[in-house]
Amino acid sequence: MSTNYYRRVGAARPSHLMYTAGVGSLIDLPNFSVLVKGLESWSHASLTDYVIDEPRLRTAVNRSLQFYGVAQINELRSAPWMEGADNSPKEWAAQGVGVPVTPFPQWLRCTACNLLAPIDSQAFAFVNNNPRTPHEAKFVHDCRRGKPLAVAARFTLVCTAGHLDEFPYAPFVHHGAACAKMPRPLLRMKDHGGNQAANVTLECVACGEQRNIRDAMGDRGRRNLPNCRGRHPHLGTYQPDCDKEATLMVAGASNQWFPITLSALALPPSRNGNLAELVEERWVELQNITSRVVFDAFAGTPAYAYLKDYDAEALIAAVQAHQQRLEGASAPTAEPAPVDLLSPEWEVLSSSPMPDATDDFALEGVTVPDALTGLFSDVRQVQRLREARALVGFTRLDAPDPETPGIATPVHLSRTSQNWVPASEVRGEGIFLRVREDLMAEWEERMQKSPAMQAHRDAFARFRTNRKSDRLRGEFDPMRGWPGERYIALHSLSHLLIRTISLECGYSSASLGERIYAGDAEHPRTGILIYTAVPDSEGTLGGLVSLAEDPHFERIVRRALHDAARCSSDPLCAERLPREPADYLHGAACHVCLFVSETTCERGNRFLDRRFLVPLGDESDQVLTPTSLRP
Repeated sequence: MSTNYYRRVGAARPSHLMYTAGVGSLIDLPNFSVLVKGLESWSHASLTDYVIDEPRLRTAVNRSLQFYGVAQINELRSAPWMEGADNSPKEWAAQGVGVPVTPFPQWLRCTACNLLAPIDSQAFAFVNNNPRTPHEAKFVHDCRRGKPLAVAARFTLVCTAGHLDEFPYAPFVHHGAACAKMPRPLLRMKDHGGNQAANVTLECVACGEQRNIRDAMGDRGRRNLPNCRGRHPHLGTYQPDCDKEATLMVAGASNQWFPITLSALALPPSRNGNLAELVEERWVELQNITSRVVFDAFAGTPAYAYLKDYDAEALIAAVQAHQQRLEGASAPTAEPAPVDLLSPEWEVLSSSPMPDATDDFALEGVTVPDALTGLFSDVRQVQRLREARALVGFTRLDAPDPETPGIATPVHLSRTSQNWVPASEVRGEGIFLRVREDLMAEWEERMQKSPAMQAHRDAFARFRTNRKSDRLRGEFDPMRGWPGERYIALHSLSHLLIRTISLECGYSSASLGERIYAGDAEHPRTGILIYTAVPDSEGTLGGLVSLAEDPHFERIVRRALHDAARCSSDPLCAERLPREPADYLHGAACHVCLFVSETTCERGNRFLDRRFLVPLGDESDQVLTPTSLRP
């Protein structure tokens, strides 16, 4: 290895590696792009503090992995990182700590002479001379015009099975044949610009053969492309029996990588919870409790003090029963096991009495202002919370759909069994609101006959039908996944409050997150949690929880409802309903009045309509809020 070569080429936030560019995705660096490698290449050997302990999330991950036919895990690990990397970059690089990446695409183009060649052709040199400036890492071409920058050729091949491959430049230029003058010819890539798709000419330097990249685009272009080779470059594997068509894709396209993630709030152990659920959630720490002696020893330590609330023999029996279930559940299931992460959170947030505070969770009740008792039955400050997030897999071309699992093929994070998956955690604070159940139930009954709500139901069915993939076989229920009437009301109220809170407390709306607890027909709920969801100190300064106190909270609610009654896009916004043939999933909502950042909303700014919270016309009978609060 050259003394001028340093492994560090950039940096990324832990949340970035979860939602934007994780394992198998491309990350654009200033001068080239890299691919995040599989879990086999990650190393935590020189680190001591990298395990994220969240039993509920670990259980949910294992249920998902069982559906994908992947071995179970017992750890959630943060990305490898070492403190002091910026102060001693050479030492940091020598220990090899970090997220491993490899250049991809590996075909480069000289920005001066337009030479196109792979990295292993020896035509390009890698320059990374200063360990303190990894952003200056680059490839250069030693040509007659000095040493100009060489950039990645941006075309790749993907398929619906999640494979990613280099574009076959040489075979494409020669129409599937070999060059008559050289076995591995150099090429030139000339971009002619223009405003009608790509206009890039590829030319063989050896024989002079030329072809435009447009011949590989669209449905016709697929005929000019080879069959998918089944390549997973992040794993270094090939699947030669892949029968999917290869599709041309620009390396920076947004649909080249969709993460499959799960998140959960860290909650104190429930004293009234089911023993089987407790053992499943905390299996890693409870699996060794197989006798009364072991139980007593564990229960005597501070970390396991919660065991004193359970019967020893019953817990031991639950451990043994769970061990038997694990031994008999090795095959993947036909349908993903339901992963209900919201129900335990609802039970804790709405419990009475409230649970004891822990290092990760602290809840305190606040008196509901008299003027708001007609709308809210409970307001609570979540003074401390911790959210853990895990990456389970990813898809390409098609985003994962929980209502239609077969629409996209998940790609594994490793080629061999690993006992961990990447994870991250954020700490913050929040406000939990509980809308009156009697108010919501009465409104929900009225909405069963509401033409406006029926328009939302019909639009959801059209939305699902229009996006039904040709790859799906069997029965298709267009209403599967319908969140319900009360979800739209709670979701709209949450967005109104988030927009107002961001003005009152100083947080940007992108720094806030939401969790809607609407339940279902069997277990109806009426909860909203608004919390800080950023991985820095901004989310723990107390500015959010203080707004739940009097007189701030009443002012915020009144202002939110007052602002909802008017939108600068009215009357277009106020009159909007998703009527046929439209299939968008919002009514009276837009970027002016209800939409928030995509990272804030849990449903991508769908299922929103302010007409269900404030009267926008004569149909006041469809409004949820009491008359005393309406503007």
